[in-house]
Amino acid sequence: MKLQNRTHSLKKLAGLAAGLMILPVIAACEPQQTAQTPPTATEPSPGATTSPIEPTPGATPGTTAPPAGQAEAADNHVVDVVANNPSLKTLASAIDETDANEVLELQGPYTIFAPSDEAFAALPAETRQKLLQPENRPQLAQILFYHVVPGQVSASQLQSGDVKTVEGANVNVQVDQTANSVRVNDANVTQADIPASNGVVHIVDRVILPPNFSI
Repeated sequence: MKLQNRTHSLKKLAGLAAGLMILPVIAACEPQQTAQTPPTATEPSPGATTSPIEPTPGATPGTTAPPAGQAEAADNHVVDVVANNPSLKTLASAIDETDANEVLELQGPYTIFAPSDEAFAALPAETRQKLLQPENRPQLAQILFYHVVPGQVSASQLQSGDVKTVEGANVNVQVDQTANSVRVNDANVTQADIPASNGVVHIVDRVILPPNFSI
């Protein structure tokens, strides 16, 4: 049994390593997404929002609309939504490697500001290499949960202010209704309102590091 567990862990780590190592090539070859207005956001589940996130009548901050057929993801957990999205392969591997799925699948609702593969590619090479090391899995998990906010929060409900994450520290949300955009710390929301059965996923273009993070 120990040998099987060790083999499974090595396979997961190898998958994450492959994703992180090829990201600079992917980022160089793929065009950057342009921001567009998302469709009308879905309503949150009762009691799911967290302060200072409140409904904003008529506001639809965000960007690119979900692809056709994305709505079927509402039958899946947020982990399934991430795993099935072709631009979130590195995040999916990181969730699996840190066993964060055990939290994200069984609890909720959650709002995930999900870094794209290009966002992980933009991390310094030294940081990516350190995050691959098994002894640094707690730091990787810390980064992942800093992208997760309790509650199901659609784009139309986002308001400027600090919001507490599952990691424990706050992220700063900035909504620019004139520009029809949302920023989370230094990351821009590039695709909003991807539905899940226990929350919602918004894709961002940068990995958001917790305050005073070190590795």
